[in-house]
Amino acid sequence: MKTYLSFSVIARIVGSVLLFWALSRHPYGYFTVLRWIVCAVALYSAYVSNSLKRLPWVWIFGLVAIVFNPLVPMKIDRVTWGYVDVATGVLFIVSLFIVREHSPKHESLNG
Repeated sequence: MKTYLSFSVIARIVGSVLLFWALSRHPYGYFTVLRWIVCAVALYSAYVSNSLKRLPWVWIFGLVAIVFNPLVPMKIDRVTWGYVDVATGVLFIVSLFIVREHSPKHESLNG
């Protein structure tokens, strides 16, 4: 059986890798781009969670989107951001196993 990776799964994997990579030294521009990417991934994941009727995950991803909002950035010290980045990266990885879309091809065969 083929493994099906949806756009939201790939986005959460990429987001978590970028969040863990943020623990090393980068120019300020990296963190600006990181905010945009993580906020977008969180918003899209909230949309997917809502369509799958996973209401707690809608709220969790919504909170992540607020924390990483690039338009009104939160002012947090660098050390605290490190903890937030790791926690969010772990959250994205855990969500891969809980918020799962089904393969359209698989559904059409069984449906």
